Amino acid sequence: MASPQPADVLGRVILVTGPEEFLAERAVGQVRDAVRRHDAEAELGETTADQLTMATLGELAAPSLFSSTRCVVVGRLEDLPEESVTGMLAYVDAPADDVALVLVHSGGQKGSGLLTKLRKAGSVTEVKTAPLKGREFQGFVVNELRNHRVRIDEDAAEHLVRAIGQDTRALASAASQLAADFNGQPLSLSMVKKYFAGRAEAKSFSIADAAMAGQAARALEELRWALDTGTAPVLVTSALAGSLRGLARLSSARRGIRDADLAQVVGVPPWKLRDLRQQARGWHGDGLARAIRVVARADADIKGQASDPSYALEKMVLDVVASRSAPTR
Repeated sequence: MASPQPADVLGRVILVTGPEEFLAERAVGQVRDAVRRHDAEAELGETTADQLTMATLGELAAPSLFSSTRCVVVGRLEDLPEESVTGMLAYVDAPADDVALVLVHSGGQKGSGLLTKLRKAGSVTEVKTAPLKGREFQGFVVNELRNHRVRIDEDAAEHLVRAIGQDTRALASAASQLAADFNGQPLSLSMVKKYFAGRAEAKSFSIADAAMAGQAARALEELRWALDTGTAPVLVTSALAGSLRGLARLSSARRGIRDADLAQVVGVPPWKLRDLRQQARGWHGDGLARAIRVVARADADIKGQASDPSYALEKMVLDVVASRSAPTR
């Protein structure tokens, strides 16, 4: 949601839907900010739908002794009592001019009938907060930094997601930190790697990259350092499994299609295809299948079937490297 103006929210109803909690909180905060820009003394009210009757809504929306401008937030709209639905819809049909009403629905089927009716009302603006998937996290990072007037390279955005994980709140915080600490400079892969060098997920992908490239000594060195600094073994098997799956999808993809379409089939950003193609030169079908089995077995081992996870991971790395058709030195 672009930052709204006061005219976009006052005398209107903002319907925030979906399970992405951080984005929902941000949308609510943007409405409040818009109201405060219009009237610094505006009052803010908040409740949950299960506590809402039309009497309490009237109290929340009514002008006070100090200001006639108000922002009212109603959370968990899916829990609105049936007896309050009619009154809510009546308010939505004729909202108060100096009130911004924000209704927050966390997704799911509960309360879907009310959502359908609200979406038809002319006073309602909906903000959807669907969970992000796959490459959308990289796009989220790019947009976050764009809002800070900072450009980031695609591979740097990918590495940031690897380092932080798929948590929009943490990614937004990291983007803000990077923008501030690098004084608005364009962000390259080397800058992001240096900044987040200690993150466990980033270490795991470094191990996977080295193993996929057939660099056994480097992969083992990265593995021992990662384990010594507290990286969970399951992150290592997960990173290698993801790399092998991407390579398998690339190998089985139809030849001659555009990179943009191929990236969708493989499930990686377009720039990542270059790395996968380079890795593919050292692999053949039988070796790839063998490596996938090796990683699956190691994953089972570290989850309870082996007494020494470190040994299981070291053996996994060596077996994956041995599965390549042309390991590099």
